[in-house]
Amino acid sequence: MTDTTTTGKTTEAKVEEAEAAALQIAGLSDEARADALHAIADAIDANHEAILDANETDVTEAEELLEAGEYTQALVDRLELSESKLASISEMVRSVAEQDDPLGQTQAARKLDEGLELYRCSVPIGVVGTIFESRPDALVQIAALCLRSGNAVILKGGSEASHSNRVLFELIREATTDSSGGPDVPEGWGQLIEARADVDTVLGMDESIDLVMPRGSSEFVRYIQDNTSIPVLGHTEGVCHVYVDEAADLSMATDISYDAKVQYPAVCNAVETLLVHEDVADEFLPMIAERYAEAGVEMRGDEATREVVSMAPATEDDWGTEYGDLVVAIRVVDSLAAATEHITTYGSKHTDAIVTDDSDRAGRFMRSLDSASVFHNASTRFADGYRYGLGAEVGISTGKTHARGPVGLDGLTTYQYYLEGDGQLVGTYAGADAKPFVHEDFDGEWNPGSLSGQ
Repeated sequence: MTDTTTTGKTTEAKVEEAEAAALQIAGLSDEARADALHAIADAIDANHEAILDANETDVTEAEELLEAGEYTQALVDRLELSESKLASISEMVRSVAEQDDPLGQTQAARKLDEGLELYRCSVPIGVVGTIFESRPDALVQIAALCLRSGNAVILKGGSEASHSNRVLFELIREATTDSSGGPDVPEGWGQLIEARADVDTVLGMDESIDLVMPRGSSEFVRYIQDNTSIPVLGHTEGVCHVYVDEAADLSMATDISYDAKVQYPAVCNAVETLLVHEDVADEFLPMIAERYAEAGVEMRGDEATREVVSMAPATEDDWGTEYGDLVVAIRVVDSLAAATEHITTYGSKHTDAIVTDDSDRAGRFMRSLDSASVFHNASTRFADGYRYGLGAEVGISTGKTHARGPVGLDGLTTYQYYLEGDGQLVGTYAGADAKPFVHEDFDGEWNPGSLSGQ
């Protein structure tokens, strides 16, 4: 039985509608897509009460399951909305609207011969399937980015946020398909499915869905990766590190280590393991331990760490754990090489940072790691699409193909080759009397039916 929760339509029908709308939304003007996003932001601003009422229902149910041991505090924290969060969501949508149009950009232009010119131009991916857990703001982020980049989107949120997701989706749908003079966005560009069983339906529709972006636990993302032939863009874990080098400013290191753990511990870019060079351990560890203790952070340390500060012993499992909570593992290392070796062994290629005043050592650290983001003297919490100036992010990718790190508008585009000719034939360029190609790159923008970008 397929999901018919909100519209009476099956999941297959919803995906088919999105597929049909994809080509239409790809043809919308930059202005139309931007106007539609401003309409979404206005709708959210005007409906705080309805959104928060729905969210309160979700949070109340989640807190009951938290008490029963079925949910974590981190999940409840990610789920809860507030007036300030809703204001941030609206600001994010408007920020995406103000981003440069990612579509129709000429990435390369090459003259093959006189009157025969090849252009590579950015286009939408098509239909993006997104499956995410817990955070209702993710629904708005993903929908906004897909709309701005000309993609149709299938949204599958977690049941724990069903009331919030439903209200937000309806606001988005009504704001973008208003027949009385509203934005001219094709109905069906965005689809919401809710039944858990229909995740498998979506994962099996490889002929209709072009990309899947999961957001959630490592087990959840691995399940997605293992059960679809659709390309998957995402990350399985956020095991992030801060390494405090022997040449670190220890006051700065304390502030960065604190911010990376405490500012918002429930997200994937929060630090999970703190590595400390042995030459500064005696001075630094008491400083950060005091700050962590004040914030209620549970510390788990290796033997060398516990010789300086009393805390629970760290186990082998702690080094590879994404806590998503006020818990941190701490290890003392004897060299920069030992720090990068630890990160390579236990990290998830998400985000890692070094605190040091030695730029050469910082460079060695950064070049030695294969993480999507590597920072020098900055908190891991900066690994975020909004903070990167991408407007927002669909998610974080730790893979190396197509898109990496926070995935914004550019990560939701691919490209097409457009060839402008004047009756040329391949036979002219083949055989004993073949005419040679010119193959000269030039500066030019593709315009339909024109040559040399004129």
